[in-house]
Amino acid sequence: MPDSSMKKLLLILSACSLAAAEPVLLFSDDFARDEKTPGREDIGNGWTSNSGWRARGHQQVDLMDGVMHVTKHAEADHGVAIFHDAAFHDGAVELRFKLGAGDDLGVDFVDRELKSVHAGHLCIARVTNKALTITDSKTGGMDNTIRERRQKGDKSPELAALLKTKTKSFKLDLKPGTWHTLHITVAGDTMSVKIDGQDTGSFASEGIAHPTKRMITLAVNKSADVDDVKVWRLK
Repeated sequence: MPDSSMKKLLLILSACSLAAAEPVLLFSDDFARDEKTPGREDIGNGWTSNSGWRARGHQQVDLMDGVMHVTKHAEADHGVAIFHDAAFHDGAVELRFKLGAGDDLGVDFVDRELKSVHAGHLCIARVTNKALTITDSKTGGMDNTIRERRQKGDKSPELAALLKTKTKSFKLDLKPGTWHTLHITVAGDTMSVKIDGQDTGSFASEGIAHPTKRMITLAVNKSADVDDVKVWRLK
């Protein structure tokens, strides 16, 4: 093949490769709406929550002034979980968040079709004002066999050592009651997190590489404010 033709072919292949790598926005939400019935949980735009079966139907998610306000109800027997379908292999999530003292927010990647782990939990990034924690749930604490051992009270050094390899924490110093931007990228076996545009932490573990993330879950144990959610498919 003549050199000029080879160069053209390489340029075409390069352009195709770059096009394939372009992020695809799966959905976004700025929560600029109100519930149809005041006082009744109705998030809309594809979101659902566990309030119906974990909080006896009490409202835990409230849309006010263009913000999703999340507060665990006193009668709830579990943290608040807010679900949205989002299918990808590699992907990215960005949102703005505000936490009070003692609050936390997790962004959980889930595949409910995977039956070897509890509730399909794959991996999660959890933020408090003091720390970021990235966890491989699939091959760690949410693996059914490991979870059963823990529920039976297994506190063996072997299990503790295994679980220690499935998570990594990074110190933070965020001021309570202030807005921050969280950006999470999942690529291959690595989850990387930025807060306010700054690299905050990265962790590689085999469970993160699970080929199909089918859902994201916002997980709140006490309360949190969330806004401007965006989810992209990278692969």
